[in-house]
Amino acid sequence: MNPLFDAYFKNLSSKRIAVLGLGVSNRPLVRLLLNYGCDVTGCDKTPREKLDAEVLELEKQGCKLQSGEGYLNDLVADIVFRTPGMHPGNPALVSLRETGALVTSEMELFFELCPCKIIAVTGSDGKTTSTTLISELLKAAGKKVWLGGNIGTPLLPVCDQISAEDVAVVELSSFQLMDMQRSANVAVVTNLAPNHLDVHKDMDEYIEAKRNIFKFQDSADTLILNADNEITSAFKGNGKTRFFSRKKHADVCVEGDLILRDGIAVLNKKDILIPGEHNVENYMAAILAVEGIVGDDVIERVAKTFGGVEHRIELVRVKDGVRFYNDSIASSPSRTIAGLRSFREKVILIAGGYDKHIPYDVLGPEVCEHVKTVFVNGATAIQIKTAVENAPQYKPGTPEIVVCDDFTDAVEKAANAAENGDVVLMSPASAAFDQFKNFMERGKYFKKLIMEL
Repeated sequence: MNPLFDAYFKNLSSKRIAVLGLGVSNRPLVRLLLNYGCDVTGCDKTPREKLDAEVLELEKQGCKLQSGEGYLNDLVADIVFRTPGMHPGNPALVSLRETGALVTSEMELFFELCPCKIIAVTGSDGKTTSTTLISELLKAAGKKVWLGGNIGTPLLPVCDQISAEDVAVVELSSFQLMDMQRSANVAVVTNLAPNHLDVHKDMDEYIEAKRNIFKFQDSADTLILNADNEITSAFKGNGKTRFFSRKKHADVCVEGDLILRDGIAVLNKKDILIPGEHNVENYMAAILAVEGIVGDDVIERVAKTFGGVEHRIELVRVKDGVRFYNDSIASSPSRTIAGLRSFREKVILIAGGYDKHIPYDVLGPEVCEHVKTVFVNGATAIQIKTAVENAPQYKPGTPEIVVCDDFTDAVEKAANAAENGDVVLMSPASAAFDQFKNFMERGKYFKKLIMEL
């Protein structure tokens, strides 16, 4: 038992606690609080009649529920756990702070109570693959790893099982980072580009949220940055700052086919199993994150065997000589651009989805260069079509642009258009929320459609 963990939760027994959002990540937190005898109110905007059985079971265990449209009305609490999807500037949170409530989050409290080293990764693109890679490298080197944050299992409820010799590896979104007052021992920022501007008030707020991953580091901590990205290259940590680059000399960089760390070859790019130059960047970030812990022989072994993460340029099927790839994680233009650049041949692209109010002009030239036919659907279909048609390289019909009724229509038409030797890439450059619950659901549905061909 972690004594700090136990003491903290025993101290909460006299507090009124509100947990905002009863999704999968917060349910273990509610159970943990109830086990310590806490007075817990669980708040969720889902109408009561649509709450699932697990949430209603929490009520039977003693959690008071406030649900539906007015789920934050007249809320009284001493401590509030904010769900990552709720902006810290929400009027209800502002009101609670004014009454003296402490507003925190599952992840911030984990940072406070975790007894071991924390490696955290954020960025606009590549953070899940980089986080997973770091975890795989550490496990291959014999370390006990706790993977969580934006991926994996909620870590706070298992914090009392973590020992000082373990390593916690967490992926952090801008929403999780917005009001964080603690930073990781090793912080990685893969890159930054416009994203989530449907939630953040502007790009400056988005960047400032990302900065919290290293803002509170001390002189013993390490910050790892992408030297090729205009925004991240200007950051500077409070401790050691290390850079990686595919284009210039850096602490970890590329020379021919070799990845060098401090001028010494660590890995041959040809040994990396997962495709794409963006995955070379992910490996460079991971190499720096595990520096001094994982040997170069382990890095090489993992590179040759690690097949990637689901929904990230995932090969779904080869049928009649056509390769179908699921890149549902690509919810922004920059991520789709990275996917397009992973293939030597021109691809058939399926794109479009929920509108996050980010610009698509950068996508147009890349589609012209790497795509022979694009099937667009969803709320961003016309924006993507316009971006392609406005690109300097565009010639009418090259690439062909097909506006589809919905996602299913786009997949079916793309599959019908494909011939032997083609690559069909579902890389939407948009979020999934207009037609799906999340990008995972979209990816699984795509795979179902392809397997039924």
